[in-house]
Amino acid sequence: VLGPALQKIGLRFCSFLAQKKIHREASSNMDKLSSMPFLTDKSNPVGYCVQGAYEFGIDSRRLIQRCTKPDAKEFKKIAVACAIGFCIMGFIGYTVKLVFIPINNIIVGGS
Repeated sequence: VLGPALQKIGLRFCSFLAQKKIHREASSNMDKLSSMPFLTDKSNPVGYCVQGAYEFGIDSRRLIQRCTKPDAKEFKKIAVACAIGFCIMGFIGYTVKLVFIPINNIIVGGS
């Protein structure tokens, strides 16, 4: 069993290797695009869109690889926070509706 410090170092090293792999794949994909230079030129509108989409894809892939599934305690904390938010918003909506029904009747004339 590795100590916590060694586990952290191992996780950082794995993350470093994954980033290198993404960078290597990104550079190989960039070589494919270099046959059409207007696709890699950010001053060209088409290249700007292509480069933006490409960078977004790389960043999204990195994010998905780093995300972890929440454990039970974290999930419960998030669920409770959402439930409290729903209750607060519902109470505010109910209060506003309760206050504005009589005000609306006074303004309209209640005939």
